[in-house]
This record gives sequence, C-alpha cells and structure tokens, in this order.
Amino acid sequence: MNHEISISEAQRQVDDWIKTYGVRYFGELTNMAILTEEVGELARIISRTYGEQSFKKSDKEHNLADEMADVLWVLICLANQTGVNLTEAFERNMEKKTVRDSERHKNNEKLNS
Repeated sequence: MNHEISISEAQRQVDDWIKTYGVRYFGELTNMAILTEEVGELARIISRTYGEQSFKKSDKEHNLADEMADVLWVLICLANQTGVNLTEAFERNMEKKTVRDSERHKNNEKLNS
C-alpha cells in the first residue's frame, strides 16, 4: 500500500474502521490519555535514535513510522468524535502561521548561524 491519501480520506477511513471493528470510539478523555501515551512512545524512540539514550531490548520492537502513525490515528479519532475537519483546521493553521511568522524565522539569528 503505497499511495497518498488526503486528510479527509484518513478521517473517513478511521471512522469506517471504528464502525466496522472498533464497536465505538473511546471517550474523548480516554483518547486524550491514549494520545499522550502514544506521543510518549514516539518520544522514547526519537530520544534513543537521535538523542543520547541507548536502546533497551524492549525498544527494538518499536519503529518510528509506526509510532507516528499511532499518534496520527488517535488524533484523527479525537477530531472525528469532536467534529473537527482536520483539512480545514490545517489550512487555517497554515495561513495563521504564514501571516504570523512570515519574517520571524528568517530574522532568527539562532536559525541563521
């Protein structure tokens, strides 16, 4: 499976999966806790891959792409169950960042040294 899908298609696929296999969405607070857990697992892999920590035997079975996909999955679940259209939200967020930060990073000496 090596094709691109839109954010809205990802939201639809997650919703279809939940309705077919997942019985129902976990509650929003449960999904927020799960999202936090998944971000922690992603942080663990990044800290061991790019940071100074060494891998433990239990870390070897996790991979970066899968951990990122887990984070995305739960974020999409939260969006679906709270009525957030992630495509629209992302587009608005990009516009906000572009207006706000159009010169900010270019003028940051820490980034330009």
